[in-house]
Amino acid sequence: MHWVSMTDFFTRCWPSEPPSRAGRWAWCWLFLVLWVCPARAQTQAELLDVQLRRQDGHWLLTAQARLELGASVEEALLKGIPVHFVAQAELQRERWYWYDQVVSQVSRYYRLAYQPLTRKWRLNVATEPLAATGAASSLSQTFDSLPEALGPLQRISGWKIVESRSLSPDQTYVLQYRFRLDTQQLPRPFQFGTGGQADWNLSLGRKIKFRPEPAEAS
Repeated sequence: MHWVSMTDFFTRCWPSEPPSRAGRWAWCWLFLVLWVCPARAQTQAELLDVQLRRQDGHWLLTAQARLELGASVEEALLKGIPVHFVAQAELQRERWYWYDQVVSQVSRYYRLAYQPLTRKWRLNVATEPLAATGAASSLSQTFDSLPEALGPLQRISGWKIVESRSLSPDQTYVLQYRFRLDTQQLPRPFQFGTGGQADWNLSLGRKIKFRPEPAEAS
C-alpha cells in the first residue's frame, strides 16, 4: 500500500451572475456537510523492508514497516476494545512438478489494548492466538503512548524462520511474509460494524525468492 497525500482546496467558481436562491442553498448545504463531517485520518501502512540472513545456524527475518492507525481503530482502542495483529512467515521450496512444499511456517500474534485507569498502552506478543479475555502465556510490554506501542509492530528483528541445515543449496526457496489486522478477534457484535471500513482493512505482504549459499567449511 502506498502513501497518498490528499489536500482539500476550494476554487472560486461563482458564475458571472449572482447564484439563484436554490444555488445559494446548495452551497450552504455543502459548507454545512464539510463543517459537521470533517475528513478523518485513515489507517495507513507501508512495508518498507524485508530481509533474510543466516546466523548461528538459522535463517533470520528482519522486517520494517510504517503504520498509522485510523480514527475508528483508535476510537475502538480508547473504548477498551483490544485490537489484534498477526505476522506470518511461510517458507516454501519450489517444485516444478508439483505444488511448492512448505518447509517452515511461523507466526506472531499481537494484542494491543488501552488501559483507561492507568492511561497506559499494553502490547502482548505470543506464538499462539491470544484469547480476547487474556494473554497469560505471552510477553507483555507497557507504553506511555500509542506511537510507542506501535513500535514493536513496525519492527521485527532476528525472527528465527528455519534452521540452516534444513535448506539445500541446490534448491530455490520462496519466503512469503504477511502482516495484517485480525478483525476476527474483535468482539462479535463489533465485527459487523467494521465490515467495509478502510480503517480496518490492513494487510501487507512481500515475497523473497532465494537460493541459500553452501555453508562455509569449518
